[in-house]
Amino acid sequence: MERPNERRRLPPLNALRAFEAAARHLNFSRAADELSVTPGAVSQQIQNLEDYVGAALFKRTPKGLLLTDAAQTALPALREAFDRLAEAASLLTAAVDGRRLTLTAAPSFAAKWLVPRLGKFEQAHPQVDVWLSAGMEVVDFATGEVDMAIRYGSGRYPGLEVIRLMHETVVPVASPELLEQNALERPEDLAHHILLHDGSPDADDSCPDWAMWLAARGVKGVDGARGPRFNQSSLVIEAAANGRGIALAKRTLAQADLDSGRLVIPFEASTAVDFAYYVVHPKAKGRLPQVKAFVNWLSAEAEAHEAALLTMDNGSGI
Repeated sequence: MERPNERRRLPPLNALRAFEAAARHLNFSRAADELSVTPGAVSQQIQNLEDYVGAALFKRTPKGLLLTDAAQTALPALREAFDRLAEAASLLTAAVDGRRLTLTAAPSFAAKWLVPRLGKFEQAHPQVDVWLSAGMEVVDFATGEVDMAIRYGSGRYPGLEVIRLMHETVVPVASPELLEQNALERPEDLAHHILLHDGSPDADDSCPDWAMWLAARGVKGVDGARGPRFNQSSLVIEAAANGRGIALAKRTLAQADLDSGRLVIPFEASTAVDFAYYVVHPKAKGRLPQVKAFVNWLSAEAEAHEAALLTMDNGSGI
């Protein structure tokens, strides 16, 4: 029978770290720079590991280093093991500091939907401090620095726990003051308005721009390519609310301004898109009480938001 101490007998961690870095860079000097040691130290650690496993891990060729078959076979599992170690370390930190919840979200979603609601969560869970980072980059959960993220996308996020929050539709919006000055009763009237363009990098082919929206409705005589362009959905919504022109807006993000009367929908012509909003996190993070509490609260807020929209649209959907 295999004894526990035999089963857990492992090479030195420093040797494994040196091998993983050298295998990733295929260069001892770059691995040394990453690990803040000398190339000689990396070479010595690789030698120690080769002595331990009884096989060469690198081939020295005139063009540089190559991995041996054994090294190529073991490397993916080793990388996964380091990712899990980093995750475990982050869980230890979170267990010690259970007050902190770190999450990321796209800037427009954070500003227009999430931040105005966060006070409710803070009142219900005063023991949790939410650290929110707004950005478009996809977070690397392997570092362990972020507990969860809210993403707008297709819902395919391999290796993560995924919960759909809300779907999305696109509607034309404008300020009521602008429409008082220049009526907009049918799509053809857009020829007399400035079109505002949402240039956010969503990569959703189903989300219409003005040219697609006009073509789908057979509207002639309106140049769908003209007009200012903004790289964030929140910016195009603000431009419309300030009377700059007519925007095609994501309704979830524009709804607060519609509720307040800063924006109106001049004619009902909504377009459902394929992308939706999702909350994602590593499975291990889901065990943290602050993550559980936030996911439950977020899901309830999203459900209430969608129910309110359905009621507002007389049950016909959006």
